[in-house]
Amino acid sequence: MDKIGGNIKQRYQKLLDDVVPFLIPRWLFVVGTLFYFTYRIIILQGWYISCYALAIFHLNLFIAFLSPKIDPSFELAESMDEDEGPSLPTNHNEEFRPFIRRLPEFKFWEQTVISTLVAVFSTFFDCFNVPVFWPILVMYFFILFFLTMKRQIRHMIKYRYLPFTHGKTKYKGKPEVKS
Repeated sequence: MDKIGGNIKQRYQKLLDDVVPFLIPRWLFVVGTLFYFTYRIIILQGWYISCYALAIFHLNLFIAFLSPKIDPSFELAESMDEDEGPSLPTNHNEEFRPFIRRLPEFKFWEQTVISTLVAVFSTFFDCFNVPVFWPILVMYFFILFFLTMKRQIRHMIKYRYLPFTHGKTKYKGKPEVKS
C-alpha cells in the first residue's frame, strides 16, 4: 500500500514540476475552474455555503500571498525590548532586503486549484446544499474583504513594502572605475 501511495505522490509531484514554468496557462486554468464553479452555482441555484467557504479561503490565501514571510511588526515588537526601531531599510545606504512572501506564488496557485476543485466536487452532493439567504453571505464577504484589505494596505504602507515587482525602485551597483 505504501508503494501505491508513494507512486501517486511521485506522479503528482512530477505533474507539479512540469507546470511550474507555465505561469499564464496555470492561472487561466484557475480562472476556468472558477468560471465552471460559478456556472454550477448559478445553474443549480444552491451550494451558497460552499461558494462562501471557497471565497473566504481564497481571501485567506491572497492575504498570505501579499504578506511578508518575516512580518516587520513582529520584528518591531521584539526590537522594542531592545529600544531599537524597525529593521527595514529607511534610506539607500542601509541593507537591502528582498520581499519574500509568506505564501509563494506557486503554492498560492496550487492551493487555489485544489480548493476550487474540492468546491466543484462538493456541488455534486446534496448534503452540502444548505439553504441560506445568500445576499447576506455576499454582503458579509464584501465587508470582510474590504476591512481585511484595508488593514493589509495600511500594514504595507506603515512598513513600506511592496509585494509586487512592478513599480519597485531598482538599485544599481557602484560604477566601475576604469584605470
